[in-house]
Amino acid sequence: MVFLRTSEKAGSCFIRTDQLDGETDWKLKVAVSCTQRLPALGDLFSISAYVYAQKPQLDIHSFEGTFTRDDSDPPIHESLSIENTLWASTIVASGTVIGVVIYTGKETRSVMNTSNPKNKVGLLDLELNQLTKALFLALVVLSVVMVTLQGFAGPWYRNLFRFLLLFSYIIPISLRVNLDMGKAAYGWMIMKDENIPGTVVRTSTIPEELGRLVYLLTDKTVTKAKALYSPARTLTQNEMVFKRLHLGTVSYGTDTMDEIQSHVLNSYLQVHSQTSGHNPSSAPLRRSQSSTPKVKKSVSSRIHEAVKAIALCHNVTPVYEARTGITGETEFAEADQDFSDENRTYQASSPDEVALVRWTESVGLTLVSRDLASMQLKTPSGQVLTYCILQMFPFTSESKRMGIIVRDEATAEITFYMKGADVAMSTIVQYNDWLEEECGNMAREGLRTLVVAKRTLTEEQYQDFESRYSQAKLSIHDRTLKVAAVVESLEREMELLCLTGVEDQLQADVRPTLEMLRNAGIKIWMLTGDKLETATCIAKSSHLVSRTQDIHIFRPVTNRGEAHLELNAFRRKHDCALVISGDSLEVCLRYYEHELVELACQCPAVVCCRCSPTQKAHIVTLLRQHTRKRTCAIGDGGNDVSMIQAADCGIGIEGKEGKQASLAADFSITQFRHIGRLLMVHGRNSYKRSAALGQFVMHRGLIISTMQAVFSSVFYFASVPLYQGFLMVGYATIYTMFPVFSLVLDQDVKPEMAILYPELYKDLTKGRSLSFKTFLIWVLISIYQGGILMYGALLLFEAEFVHVVAISFTALILTELLMVALTIRTWHWLMVVAEFLSLGCYVASLAFLNEYFGIGRVSFGAFLDVAFITTVTFLWKVSAITVVSCLPLYVLKYLKRKLSPPSYSKLSS
Repeated sequence: MVFLRTSEKAGSCFIRTDQLDGETDWKLKVAVSCTQRLPALGDLFSISAYVYAQKPQLDIHSFEGTFTRDDSDPPIHESLSIENTLWASTIVASGTVIGVVIYTGKETRSVMNTSNPKNKVGLLDLELNQLTKALFLALVVLSVVMVTLQGFAGPWYRNLFRFLLLFSYIIPISLRVNLDMGKAAYGWMIMKDENIPGTVVRTSTIPEELGRLVYLLTDKTVTKAKALYSPARTLTQNEMVFKRLHLGTVSYGTDTMDEIQSHVLNSYLQVHSQTSGHNPSSAPLRRSQSSTPKVKKSVSSRIHEAVKAIALCHNVTPVYEARTGITGETEFAEADQDFSDENRTYQASSPDEVALVRWTESVGLTLVSRDLASMQLKTPSGQVLTYCILQMFPFTSESKRMGIIVRDEATAEITFYMKGADVAMSTIVQYNDWLEEECGNMAREGLRTLVVAKRTLTEEQYQDFESRYSQAKLSIHDRTLKVAAVVESLEREMELLCLTGVEDQLQADVRPTLEMLRNAGIKIWMLTGDKLETATCIAKSSHLVSRTQDIHIFRPVTNRGEAHLELNAFRRKHDCALVISGDSLEVCLRYYEHELVELACQCPAVVCCRCSPTQKAHIVTLLRQHTRKRTCAIGDGGNDVSMIQAADCGIGIEGKEGKQASLAADFSITQFRHIGRLLMVHGRNSYKRSAALGQFVMHRGLIISTMQAVFSSVFYFASVPLYQGFLMVGYATIYTMFPVFSLVLDQDVKPEMAILYPELYKDLTKGRSLSFKTFLIWVLISIYQGGILMYGALLLFEAEFVHVVAISFTALILTELLMVALTIRTWHWLMVVAEFLSLGCYVASLAFLNEYFGIGRVSFGAFLDVAFITTVTFLWKVSAITVVSCLPLYVLKYLKRKLSPPSYSKLSS
């Protein structure tokens, strides 16, 4: 909506936009001045006016429109920009607001930036689908071969279908059931893990994806730290702390701030004592001050100047929580008691400004009030100094600096203060030899640097500037250029005051976690809505980019030619991190999509700054399409939802920015560091277990189908079932299900090992646990075992042929149980229970399922005689067949582990 009127005196209010763009700082919005000036609220209904607005679009950082009031003479035209708008999904933080709604429903910015979620399917499921198709093909081929060997005699097509039904066990129908139960079990294990409390699994379909990730796309805020007990952010916590003040000759760190405090106190006491001469204590004070050496005094005055500049040059507003009993209407003079410190919070559009003002408060110079025309500072002695704000030059990403011109009410002195990034300021300030070097030093510590400078103006200089400035602001063509030119005329030979360093605190254990992920072969991309400098700073301080690495900052490009040149420049660099802004990215993707993605994928780390929510999702989709690798997105705000939904696996962090991301994600965690364990331990286990489980279920179907095939071929390709009804049902359920399903408890590496050696994760991304190679090995095992079991049973039982079913089935069950034991890598007590339970079930069922152990029609006459089962011959023959079918595999497994052990076994031995 367009912002028409507010209850705040200044005609402006703050809004919070964290759900829209992920930035936690408050934004200042300004009401349309002609409606704000109306005497009463009701007058809004009596005027005749209209708003002209552009058509709905995605960009949340721009808006163009005009406001026209046509019942006045002459009509009033006002231009509307982004600062006159309030978007949906933002929160009004101060005062009340009245506006006219322009976009609703699908046209709002937040809805246009969201995408419809899609159903996610894990890579493992897709691979198993491929194998199942192969099995289906095998089934058809086998049936056709059988009918062909019959010689197409009689109604062959009927026989073909009979064979299709007999061999239908090749297709593992129980595979889905087992896998889905397995996935539910993994989800339960993740939620029950004490090391990552508060983790929620919101989807039961893709826990295995956690073990296959190659690209991790994270929001900047995911790494930032958080205050105790406050909710997390993705990397950072948007808590800034002032760390360093450098004056060229002397530098102050956190441990020497008390010196600054005493300097400030002294210089104000000195000023105070000179202005109020009747103060009895002033005489000794003045003497002590003058007797100190000259250098000391100059340092003291320089500190005083620097602190004053930091306290004045900003865009921060102190906000007082109105306590009960004090109405907000009191004038500032009487409301001096309302300036109490515990009551005051600072609001600004960037958290580092707040950090600077908080720091000046801690050393004694406090910002107590501010409106559009003036601001007041309180000195350590309690005196309030008032400054008139004559001009404000806000920070823009092009100029990289902000300025303010203030007049001191007491002395009528006009000063132009300025602060900005070192690149922008180094040409403006007077010549010095330390600035560049110190900026480099601070940047290496991961501090954000700001250079502060000032210039004193005479009344004539200011008047001259003001007339030129207002003239430039009225021009219609090239307004921004003209205004910039006028401001630049002031920015010459400014006196360098100091260099400040502010630290953006990281969440707990971000650095080790990122280090771990990097060692695991995961490439980390940071997609953030922040400014380029901020993004680069965080990338360095969170060790996303290692200290020795070069950073290639992709210059802003607007057309095809520039993009081509920049890409070529980037191609010549090797092993350096890439930092690129959203706009440049958009241009490059339009013309050179393939080239850009290919180059970026070779980088150890990529940072995209100034990204809109849609762009984040677009980058994720591009990565998936181009690399065919698995991607994972982590975010914590409403602006990350589309990215989380676009990735193969979305992880949300419950954060300062609400629960939107964590509700839209597949997994929700409470802290960024938990992701290490989630991937290294749970991702690994889920993938390995599901791969083993899937292949084992296939093997279970194949082995019984092989036996059926051998049986049929011995009996002149007759389409007669080997095992009757319940045996077939019991085989896949009660007899073998528990041991096979107990594979979900298996683990190849202890969790501590997996976290200690993240390099083990690299093997998983190659997908070697489940591939056509391993599948073929299992098929060969099944054919070998099925053949041995059946031929063995037929060979050893020439005489009592009636008992072939009992023998072969018993041997089959034993083989399956032994195979489970062979596959398991780490035993769990439940696995042992499952093995014996299944064996017990089988032995018990021999007693009352006797009629099933006959063959074909004969079965009704030949009941299973219990006497035969208990004879020694039965037992040794069954044992012999089982040994022949399983022993070679045990030997092979032993040799393989001796000759080419997997990487993890070298660690655990």
